[in-house]
Amino acid sequence: MITRPRPPLPHISAASLDPRLLVLAGAAATSLTGSFIKLSGVSPATSTFFRCALALPILGYLALREFRRHGGVSRRVPAAQVFGGMMLGADFALWAHSITMIGAGISTVVVNVQVMVVPLLAWIFFRATVPVRFVVTVPFLFAGVALAGGVLDGSGDGHRLLLGTLLSLAAGVAYGVYIFVIGRAGSPHRASSQVFVSTIAAGVVGTAIGSLWGTVDFIPGWSSLGWLATLSLSSQLVGWVLIGFALPRLASEVGATLLLAQPVMAMGFSMLLVHERPSVGQFAGCAVVIVSVWVVTRSRPAHRRPGTAAATVPVAVQND
Repeated sequence: MITRPRPPLPHISAASLDPRLLVLAGAAATSLTGSFIKLSGVSPATSTFFRCALALPILGYLALREFRRHGGVSRRVPAAQVFGGMMLGADFALWAHSITMIGAGISTVVVNVQVMVVPLLAWIFFRATVPVRFVVTVPFLFAGVALAGGVLDGSGDGHRLLLGTLLSLAAGVAYGVYIFVIGRAGSPHRASSQVFVSTIAAGVVGTAIGSLWGTVDFIPGWSSLGWLATLSLSSQLVGWVLIGFALPRLASEVGATLLLAQPVMAMGFSMLLVHERPSVGQFAGCAVVIVSVWVVTRSRPAHRRPGTAAATVPVAVQND
């Protein structure tokens, strides 16, 4: 019996996949972050330490491969990555504590105020033009943040909701600085090494800031450790690398619009996994925030620049 040789299986690489699908996959992974942190039940310092530490071995391996393939970089690049990582660590710690106060879903939506930070920094340092829609949208964005923070609920937890919302806002500012800095030093060919360096800095600074609400528990228990390991692998590793790899291959407005799926999915996951039930006013505030973010990040067709390095895009990831 003569057997015919089977045709070789097609080779599938990340570069051959639709970058839009990669961004959505990364957004899905990062949208689970808030729920996983809440399920772990640990302090902000503990969650920040483990989400960074557990991802480092694999990130280090991927970064070493990039170094062997593309060589070294100028000294300014690691310096920018370290500073950006410090801001990212502040974001991690502040946001993790806000989750315990206002919930995983709402905090993920509120933290997207970072889309306002990036254009402001570009205007301050590079005199970039600030679109009129940006100025017009700012009041609506903060009104949405106030609603999401429960300003209309009138419950006894008003002070707790206010503090949690302010922490999310501060986390969004820190994250905006991170995006702005990394946007000047990022490269689609060095996504892993950038995340590796930033993760080290974020782990050190974030753990220190998170210690304001409790020291690191190095033995949090198997259940908590399992959730933290899942968080580290899904969000800190898979989500960040996918988004960092795919965004530079998309027009800036396309990447920013796709990433709006992240806060929407975060709300859904928080309701499904940790049984959060936001009020009608909070839902309305989240909707206003998401629409405001979309208005700010959208671009006119005439200004599209496919292939532009999208690290300057306000990335709606939290972290996140």
